[in-house]
Amino acid sequence: MNVAKPIYVIGHRNPDTDSICSAIGYAHLKQAMGVNAIAARAGKVNKETRFALEYFHVEKPLLIPDLYPRVKDIAMDCKIVVRQHDTLRNLGEVLRENDLRSIPVTDSQGLLVGIVSVSDLAKRYFQELGMTNLADMRVRYRDIIHATDSQVLVSGDESETIKGQIRIAAGSIATIKKIIKGNDIVLVGDRKPETILTCINQGISCLVVTGDGRVPAEALEEAETRGIFVLSTPYDTYTVARLINQCVPIRRIMHDNPVCFKPLDLLSDIKGIMEETNYRNYPVLENGRIVGLVSRDRLGVSDPAQVILVDHNERNQAVEGIEEAKIIEIIDHHRFGGISTSEPIYTHAEPVGCTATIVSNMHWQNDIDIPPSIAGLLLSAIISDTVLFKSPTCTPKDKQAAERLAEIADVDMNAYGLDMLKAGSSVGNMTPMEIVRNDLKEFTIGAYRVVVSQTSVMDTKEIMAKEDELLAAMKSICDTEGFDLSLVMITDILEEATYLLFTGSPRTLIGEAFRKDTSGTHLYLPGVMSRKKQIIPPLSEAVKRIKT
Repeated sequence: MNVAKPIYVIGHRNPDTDSICSAIGYAHLKQAMGVNAIAARAGKVNKETRFALEYFHVEKPLLIPDLYPRVKDIAMDCKIVVRQHDTLRNLGEVLRENDLRSIPVTDSQGLLVGIVSVSDLAKRYFQELGMTNLADMRVRYRDIIHATDSQVLVSGDESETIKGQIRIAAGSIATIKKIIKGNDIVLVGDRKPETILTCINQGISCLVVTGDGRVPAEALEEAETRGIFVLSTPYDTYTVARLINQCVPIRRIMHDNPVCFKPLDLLSDIKGIMEETNYRNYPVLENGRIVGLVSRDRLGVSDPAQVILVDHNERNQAVEGIEEAKIIEIIDHHRFGGISTSEPIYTHAEPVGCTATIVSNMHWQNDIDIPPSIAGLLLSAIISDTVLFKSPTCTPKDKQAAERLAEIADVDMNAYGLDMLKAGSSVGNMTPMEIVRNDLKEFTIGAYRVVVSQTSVMDTKEIMAKEDELLAAMKSICDTEGFDLSLVMITDILEEATYLLFTGSPRTLIGEAFRKDTSGTHLYLPGVMSRKKQIIPPLSEAVKRIKT
């Protein structure tokens, strides 16, 4: 899971067309300059932006709802696992050869079923007081053959599981007859034929001749007749007994149902679980399959995500968890609103109508060609932010960039612009909450937390008929999210005017800003089309007058 982290180019929450398209455009510029940059978005794509993306056949940017550190950011690769039916001897070899302290256990389908550690293996040997009863262990004959490096003198079904106990043929024949039972596995050294035949006649299932001892022909014949395995191993009896004990399947000592995490789990959420359980490693699962391991020792070593902010520079507008990330650049056309960084960074801000204008000019200044599809998106952003050049925020630079981009994209700027704005102005299928959250931005104005959203339409009658529902949704936002004021701009593109709906307090702030009576629920503001230039500045000045 450890791969080189990209740099995310991302706009503000509740993204508009400029936020999305400028992220795509600037990511293209950085990629052309050799930077591993990926365009991202912090929220849902609106209708207008979707129209532009589909028109120019560009995929939506990667959705990043937050930048909080997650398990995937610190997980280590897990290339080595063992199967639950592997033997303890296999486990020991894998742990030793790979210098591991613990290892995940999977079933035959590759799904995680447990985890086993060196301490589990050690505990197994400390608990071992005598020969193991293999009847309940599901040990197979092939496991014993493999573990003891045996030569098979008389064969049988090697996949069959053992049903008896391990016995050592020591002492007199009378003792052997008393101790050895049917289905037992008997270890015998270089003994007389009579002793070996006595063992076979007890109905054992397997005779293991240790130290490459001699096996009489008549014993082999009798074993063949009775269907008894006869194995010959070079190891001494003590060693063979220990090796057979190592044939126990790993599942007998592993931890069932281990504590696991998912790649997207927040590190803040798993920290407490780690402290409670205190294991060394924890499997990371995706669809039941292990994709990595996370160690408690790595909790504090996650590298923060690197981000480039476009079309915003205020922390309360940025993607959730921005405080956990490393901001390396800001490209914007808004006022500066309080983001702080731990070290100097590159910023490019201009008083133009759209971030896409800045991004386009940066391409040309660096002699980097803009593909037609990217040019079309950057043009879409300029048209959107300047409302087809009608907004007071529009500058000559915006118009010049738009004309050049339209030529590259091979579109009629005005015809395409009207089609895009129409696509974005339809509110027929939008709920009141979706309308009041459309292109929503948060501002701190004086001591007040204020949210301002904007929806542009061709005709305000349809949307203003829902005023009561919109005001209820706005009040809900204030109540649940702790805002003092919620403002919604319903902007008429054709009339070049805005209905400003408001709820919350202090209403005197709105009245002072626009010199109007705020005893109702909305204001009609002719000529007002820009939140950035015609709503936020008057509110910022009004709060100063209220204080004095």
